[in-house]
Amino acid sequence: MLDVISAEAFKSRFGWPLLKRRADYQFLLLQILGWTTLTVISFLSLTLWYKQDQLQMNYTLHTLVQSMLGVLVSWPLRGLFKGLWDEKAVKRLFGISLGIILASALWTVSRIISFMAMTEEREVWLDFGGWIWGSIIIFIGWTSLYHGIKYYQLWLAEREELGELVAKNREIQLHRSRAELVARNAQLKMLRYQLNPHFLFNTLNAVSALITMNDANRANSMIVQLSNFLRYSLDNDPEQLVALEDEIRAVDLYLNIEKTRFGERLRIEMDVDPASRSVYVPSLILQPLIENSVKYAIAPQEKGGKVSIVTRLEESYCAIQVSDSGNGGAELEAGRLFSENSESRLGVGLRNTIDRLENFYGRDYVFKVTSSDSGGLSIILRIPLTSDVNAPQAVASITSDTLERC
Repeated sequence: MLDVISAEAFKSRFGWPLLKRRADYQFLLLQILGWTTLTVISFLSLTLWYKQDQLQMNYTLHTLVQSMLGVLVSWPLRGLFKGLWDEKAVKRLFGISLGIILASALWTVSRIISFMAMTEEREVWLDFGGWIWGSIIIFIGWTSLYHGIKYYQLWLAEREELGELVAKNREIQLHRSRAELVARNAQLKMLRYQLNPHFLFNTLNAVSALITMNDANRANSMIVQLSNFLRYSLDNDPEQLVALEDEIRAVDLYLNIEKTRFGERLRIEMDVDPASRSVYVPSLILQPLIENSVKYAIAPQEKGGKVSIVTRLEESYCAIQVSDSGNGGAELEAGRLFSENSESRLGVGLRNTIDRLENFYGRDYVFKVTSSDSGGLSIILRIPLTSDVNAPQAVASITSDTLERC
């Protein structure tokens, strides 16, 4: 039967021992490489130089023996330095210095003893000071190399951890961006589909009334116009921008339906700048503005009223103005226009329009409400120009002294 172990147990059993053995192998390899290099340097600079005339094998072998002694003497320094690694600087420096002095002294004594045993030299102890200073210099170099390699390994480990952290954060940001995009798309669809219910309800009521009055032709015409408008509404993705020219056509479809309802009571004026027709705007962005005017400026008035639509290009923006001849100007001055009352002129449609503009453009748009020349209400939009249907521009600031937000 197979043993099942946890991830932590696996790391404890296989990970750390393997890493420790790998570090031991690296240390052994560097020890051999370093002391072998010292052997070659000693042979070329000392043994060969001073014994050119009478080079003997025992002097040559001693250079190798002293390096082997160096490996043995320096090995405990590794444990000492690891034990001092997390200590305070003063204590660590004192411990390192003491280790260098003791190792140098031990190596010097062992070198001299082995040298005297392998050669006929007998007055070596008289030069003890020269031998130990050379040993101290060598062990200072050994200690410097050890710490240099150790810090380099730590730097590599930290860089790897940082890279993993950056990659992890990038993945988290990617998931978050995807989640935000899904939420934004869902919100746009929700806002777009909130625009039509009241209009659809009123239109169907009007069709029912026409049928009751036996006015089949007008009822049929109204149903066809409603079908065309709803097809446009459903065919256009709320996440996409459409040409203003297409929006004007959709407005015509909507107004034709309302003309059937109100007849001569609804008067329409359009002044569309030809240059603005190719500007891209959010789909069905104008319908709720016009519906607001029809609902509050035309429907309550016995004589009806007028709705005007004007578009202009202004530098890097497209300005769109929807005005009516109702009494919205007086409500604006009285401060009732933006109340939280359900009967407020700033209904669901206009609030959704503001939310949709913010989703598309960030804060690089203007939604301005003022009084019209006829005393009614005028809503002005300034939308950034873009020729890419999939990439609305964003990030600037709103400039409207009369802008109110819900």
